[in-house]
Amino acid sequence: MINEGICSVDYAFQRIGGKYKGRIIWALKDKVMRYGELKRYVQGITPKMLTQALRELEEDGLVQRTVYPEVLPRVEYLLTGEAKELIPFIELLSCWAEKQMQKRGIPSMVQHARPMKKAM
Repeated sequence: MINEGICSVDYAFQRIGGKYKGRIIWALKDKVMRYGELKRYVQGITPKMLTQALRELEEDGLVQRTVYPEVLPRVEYLLTGEAKELIPFIELLSCWAEKQMQKRGIPSMVQHARPMKKAM
């Protein structure tokens, strides 16, 4: 049997697809965040789903989890270099979606929008 390989688009969406992973990556684009901060940012996510998505992103090498051994343990999340490479693409996808939503009269969540330079 000939190995046909894996579709790169499928591979990418397996790592970042789903309802919450993109928003988690977007939330971490500029800073380190704790679990509670992520829970507030990613509206509508259950604690179970947030934990699952963070674990999957960590397993895929996109999020780094740091636990500080303190009396009240502190856990922080940040993007790895691999995940930071995704930010320009997520920005483009966001701009495309904003245009499509505007055409259809769908309200946008302002917190996720970020101005982007227009392409020449």
